[in-house]
Amino acid sequence: MARHVLKRVLMMLTGYLVAVLVGLIAVVAIYAALSALPGAPGYFDVMGVTPIAALVVPPLGMFIYFLTIVLTGLQTLVFALIAEFFSLRNFLLHMLFSAAALAAGFALIWPAAPEDPERWPDIGIIAAAGLIAGLVYWLIAGRDAGFRRPLLIARI
Repeated sequence: MARHVLKRVLMMLTGYLVAVLVGLIAVVAIYAALSALPGAPGYFDVMGVTPIAALVVPPLGMFIYFLTIVLTGLQTLVFALIAEFFSLRNFLLHMLFSAAALAAGFALIWPAAPEDPERWPDIGIIAAAGLIAGLVYWLIAGRDAGFRRPLLIARI
């Protein structure tokens, strides 16, 4: 039993770390795609070239990765434990929670005020990247969620 729980915890950690990385890549891809639309704000272009800055200055990339982990870690841990205790394996549930966790993390660092309408599209973009990150987490750790081992029923 202890081995199975340790395996699940390692799968949760691996899934989370990979999902954060994929979510950050998705944010950049979404901003880059949206910057090509007519009437897109000018800072969308800057967000599309962020990976170049992260590659040229690796500590910047690690800082962004670490900051994302700090901002989304607690709410993600709570959901992951709930998913494991109740064996929640629905991919939509993982995707929706991840979107909410990323949007909440973004709101922590950059609060959106009602008088600042430009931040609401940013929260939507972050939430869309969260959907992708949640799917990646589900593929790695969520499909087999559950601290209890599945019952093996002998066929007669």
